[in-house]
Amino acid sequence: MKKAIILLAVLITVVTSCKNTENETKELTRMERVIAVHDEVMPKMGTIGRLISQLEPKVDSTEIGMQYKAAKDDLEEAHTYMMDWMKGFGERFDGDEILEGKTLSKEKEVLLIEEEKKVNIMKDMINNSITKAEALLKEEN
Repeated sequence: MKKAIILLAVLITVVTSCKNTENETKELTRMERVIAVHDEVMPKMGTIGRLISQLEPKVDSTEIGMQYKAAKDDLEEAHTYMMDWMKGFGERFDGDEILEGKTLSKEKEVLLIEEEKKVNIMKDMINNSITKAEALLKEEN
């Protein structure tokens, strides 16, 4: 009998926790996903600037110097992509659409699909350029 009560208690706990998790787990809207990716990579802009500063004096015409230049160029490209993306995104969507979840027109939904693709490209560019630069700088130590 004790085993049955314990089993029942465990089942109730599992079922209840699953229901709570379902209720607490909210499907993010496409806009929220786009903003979340931006918010994830935006703090890395300082890292990009720091790495560019570390690579700049190492750039020269030697083979390793050209590797530093390539890494620096990748970081600069990622930085520019971020700046251009933010400008373009801000031109396409207003504050209520971005921050308040204002319903988008069909045309803006299509634009948002494009922006989701771009923001994911941006994320990859930023992360990959940082990884490459950090690995290159670590090799010299």
